Amino acid sequence: MRRAVKYSVLSFLMLGVGAVLTASDGRPSQATQTQLRTPDVIFVPTPPEVVDAMLKVAKVTKNDVVYDLGCGDGRIVIAAAKLGARGTGIDIDPQRIKEATDNAKKEGVADRLTFKNEDLFTANISDASVVTLYLLPSLNVKLRPKLMKDLKPGTRIVSHAFDMGDWKPEQTLDVNGRTVYYWTIPKQ
Repeated sequence: MRRAVKYSVLSFLMLGVGAVLTASDGRPSQATQTQLRTPDVIFVPTPPEVVDAMLKVAKVTKNDVVYDLGCGDGRIVIAAAKLGARGTGIDIDPQRIKEATDNAKKEGVADRLTFKNEDLFTANISDASVVTLYLLPSLNVKLRPKLMKDLKPGTRIVSHAFDMGDWKPEQTLDVNGRTVYYWTIPKQ
């Protein structure tokens, strides 16, 4: 007999404290196979047309370092690497990190990417020129002080589906019924 299990969206967020699972060349590095803790949100992939719109609104080029916080299968940083950018994906779930690493290898961009099994609230993101998000509104708001503290003025932030409370976006796009929000870190 199967038992139905209900999970709230808030019971699964790609957060935790962990170690780098793969180095930028794709080799294992301080690997961990144990899930750090139960995620607070479930992994829901960003559709390809939304990924493209996110990278386009952020004007990603070969000179950028793109961080995807809660990277899932790595699709956003993989797409950024195909544009020539370097990238880092951060996720709590080691299975997602493995999947993202495998996907980067399949796409031939593993040498431009690093995937880390870490807590996105404590990870070092200071070298990012672009940060992408697909979290919940409450998590975006919670993350905002870190973004303001850790990122250089001019760093671009792009969020799929969810805003950041009273921080008004500079641009809002509709992509086939899905919303993309865009901000830049202001001068301090």
